[in-house]
Amino acid sequence: MHETERHRVILSAAQSRPVVTVAELCEVTSSSEATIRRDIAALHVQGKLRRVRGGAEAINPPEQGGLMGRPFSVNESINIAQKRAIARAAAEMCHDGEPIIINGGTTTYQMVHHLAGKRLSVFTNSFAIAEFLIHNSRNSVVIPGGTIYREQNVILSPFGGVVASHFYAKRMFIGCQGIGAHGLMEADPMVVQSELALIGQADELVVLADSSKFSGRSSLILCGLDRIAAVISDSGIRDEDRQMLENAGVRLIVADAGAQVQPEARTA
Repeated sequence: MHETERHRVILSAAQSRPVVTVAELCEVTSSSEATIRRDIAALHVQGKLRRVRGGAEAINPPEQGGLMGRPFSVNESINIAQKRAIARAAAEMCHDGEPIIINGGTTTYQMVHHLAGKRLSVFTNSFAIAEFLIHNSRNSVVIPGGTIYREQNVILSPFGGVVASHFYAKRMFIGCQGIGAHGLMEADPMVVQSELALIGQADELVVLADSSKFSGRSSLILCGLDRIAAVISDSGIRDEDRQMLENAGVRLIVADAGAQVQPEARTA
């Protein structure tokens, strides 16, 4: 991640909680501890945040806390060709008349361009996804009640969702902070709480994860691999990660930018 992008992520994270630790910033930026400490020192000198023991805090924290993780605007341009190919493959799994859930994220957002000509019932906690589909398609769009978190472009409620609990979906499409042998990982407890409620409403869980996500790590596990029906990734996925999914009975679909989508493995 470029220094400018790291600084944006660090400042956003500092606004999300009383103190953001160096370890947390290493996770969300995939950077070394030495790099993060240098960034914090530089931002402290610039007067953009306050350096504290083991981390940093905002100069003027907002009344509404934010979420841990990279802002949508930062993530949007990272691995964009892979994300577009993955999203195209995900959209090909959707058929007219089906109810689906699309969780907020920069990879899932790329699905909207391929859903414009379909007739689906779409539940999404993404303000950006809902807005695009409302203006550019004839899909039915349902959103939950809650607070809009501008940085991540999602709608979340700490009280759960009445609408979500009554929405059945054939499939749920979801991104992640990271994916490994323990399952899907996320960066923020509120995101995990919201996603857990949605996962329970879908028959199948389909994960959209470019190959870099297999190196991503977080302290919060959303669900195990046994809950995942399929993972859509790109051709950069390592052999050991392919084997991990195969051993778990997870179908892998590899989507290459500019190439045909190919199913790699089938559910056991």
